[in-house]
Amino acid sequence: MALKLYGNPFSTCTRRVITVLKEYNVPYEMVVIDFSKGEHKAPGFVEHQPFGQVPYIVDNDLEVYESRAICRYIAEKYRGKAVSGKDLVPLASDLKAFAKFEQAVSIESSNFDPFAGGIALERVYKPLKGINTNEPLVVSYIAILEGKLDAYEKILSKQKYLAGDDITIADLFHLPYGTMLPQQGVDALENAQKRPNVARWWKELISRPSWIAATSN
Repeated sequence: MALKLYGNPFSTCTRRVITVLKEYNVPYEMVVIDFSKGEHKAPGFVEHQPFGQVPYIVDNDLEVYESRAICRYIAEKYRGKAVSGKDLVPLASDLKAFAKFEQAVSIESSNFDPFAGGIALERVYKPLKGINTNEPLVVSYIAILEGKLDAYEKILSKQKYLAGDDITIADLFHLPYGTMLPQQGVDALENAQKRPNVARWWKELISRPSWIAATSN
């Protein structure tokens, strides 16, 4: 039975999962959750995802929610089957590589997502709900993100990706909110004059076939 993905193709977190599914060429069935109808808050949905958020997966008798956890599960279950020929999570037995990977995962969740995601919340999602944008907060988020990406530039001046010279899912985790930044007038990831190594890294990520496939709906 094919893995079932309960989500929405326009959801950032759903796209994160689809990208990794594509990286491993995993067959799946998309069960589209309609936000406009509040399906993600319906009793039947929250029985499986108690926070009322997308996505979650059903893989045989296993249910998993939280997009990053789902991605790690996929990468582990299909280890050795990556389309690129290189797995996206190092083996835990390779302690040095695994520690660097965990570090990179933490960098994305602590130093990127709160600010890139916060900008999207204020400038995209709040207006969709008829809520006014807190523009001073957006300005603050942009300033903080710029500073964080200066640190990224230092890291990426010494290695190709956040965890070393091999791409991992920690890099891919940046794609959903990172690709929304230019729509909001923020070129922090693409500014090659200011951060050439970040721009080089980002150009490669957005060109990844898995991401292109995940956003082709």
